[in-house]
Amino acid sequence: FFSAIPPIREKLQTLYDVGLGYIKLGQPATELSGGEAQRIKLARELAKRQTGRTLYLLDEPTTGLHPEDVRKLLNVLHRLVDAGNTVIVIEHNLDVIKTADWIIDLGPEGGERGGEIVAEGPPEKIAEVPHSYTGQFLRQILALEPVR
Repeated sequence: FFSAIPPIREKLQTLYDVGLGYIKLGQPATELSGGEAQRIKLARELAKRQTGRTLYLLDEPTTGLHPEDVRKLLNVLHRLVDAGNTVIVIEHNLDVIKTADWIIDLGPEGGERGGEIVAEGPPEKIAEVPHSYTGQFLRQILALEPVR
């Protein structure tokens, strides 16, 4: 519908790129989940001219996303890093964790029984740490799939 109006088309494309292609124009912000709101902010950032010197901090941005939309979001995050930006993601989704350059695995449990650094390093190194729950799951997933 907006293909003939490049500024609008480009802004809508960024929403699609971060996995929000299903959002309706005019949808109230109060109906958005926290993850959707984060991705709208990310889309707004993507629409700006990139400096390659921005720090992005995302808290579980894949919550509620279909696996295909997770893939789209990962493509965007990797594009940001490739442009020289820094992206820090707090996440439990193994599809995101396995593509990280560096992981800081906190634990050993949650809440008061956590908060300690259990392991840190690239996914392959975390997978070698026997007392890391994240490492145990990464071992399984990395054995089945090649790492990015």
